[in-house]
Amino acid sequence: MTGRRLWFVGIGGAGLSAYAQLARAWGAEVGGWDRVRTPYLGPLGDVPLEISDEPTVPDGWEVVVSTAYPGVRGMRRAEFLRELVASRPSIVVAGTHGKGTTAAMIAYVLRETGRDPAWLIGAPVPQLGSNAGFGAGLLVVEGDESDRTVFSLPAEVAVVTNVELDHHSEFASTAELEQEFDRWLARAAHVVRNAAPYGGELGLPGAHNRENAGAALAALELVGVARDEAAPVLAGFTGTGRRFEIHDLDGFTVVDDYGHHPTEVARTIDAVRERFPGATVRVLFQPHLYSRTRYLSRELAAALARADDVAVTDVYPAREQPVPGVTGKLVVDALSDLGVLAAWTPRVEDGVEYLWRRARLGDVLLVVGAGDVDRAVDLLRR
Repeated sequence: MTGRRLWFVGIGGAGLSAYAQLARAWGAEVGGWDRVRTPYLGPLGDVPLEISDEPTVPDGWEVVVSTAYPGVRGMRRAEFLRELVASRPSIVVAGTHGKGTTAAMIAYVLRETGRDPAWLIGAPVPQLGSNAGFGAGLLVVEGDESDRTVFSLPAEVAVVTNVELDHHSEFASTAELEQEFDRWLARAAHVVRNAAPYGGELGLPGAHNRENAGAALAALELVGVARDEAAPVLAGFTGTGRRFEIHDLDGFTVVDDYGHHPTEVARTIDAVRERFPGATVRVLFQPHLYSRTRYLSRELAAALARADDVAVTDVYPAREQPVPGVTGKLVVDALSDLGVLAAWTPRVEDGVEYLWRRARLGDVLLVVGAGDVDRAVDLLRR
């Protein structure tokens, strides 16, 4: 990387901010553009940044472009990530659910056992200090299937947590998605798939985290970390940002979680029941992507029906354009079909007001979704 000048379009995102940190640590000069300042920019310090409504690319820089900006010319983020992964032996963790947590578990154990890893993870990891690390050992990467990026990555150890259709605008069927994973795994030196859930002590609740831990331990064994060495360290892992983050609010407990697929929502509610037995669980859910809401509104409703009280906001569009007739009301209507009277609260502020009016001391308020619904935590605090 030494001598290269890399300009990241979308540098404030979870992925590109990590790539920029690693590129800078490996000798490149980095800078970038984004629409807003995000917490992910903090570790980049005083690198050149442009914050504006439209992407800017100064002369004299090699451009790396986020998937969110397909109209900007430059190297796609998948191509740049492939270059990073190919530079040293790598553990690549993929799958529909749990890939970020599993990758963070692996990186945490490698670091705490003195193996000096590097890592690229699409979420903050408080115990690691950042979503990117720059050690001289193995590179641990969270691989994303949403735009097929992961299928081009040359993994020494390929880990698949699970496979469900989640990106309906990218894959025509579950069968197509599974074929892509099968082709990718066939090129890896070592594969972890269908690992047995871990039955020992963990700092994170939920069956999904026991599955994540099982996959992490299996991958660690493949790179020489024995289970009896790794397991006690893994017990101290406390999670990644917006994955079951717990906040205490004057007699109320708020759990903030990134879950957005029906399986994730259901398992998060189950984990709340496990961690806080007997508590009333009130949920504010923000659907993510029009395509997902269109195809999975009934499944989302079935997952949310596990809660005691539900409010649903309108769809967070992310990279998609509106689809006529597709709003968060589809989920509310699907809940009604199940006999559940859910609140339609189009704005996050409306949902916060609803939860606050209904909440009683001892309740757990679950904020769940992959968009900007996380700001509900601060709104509840006020």
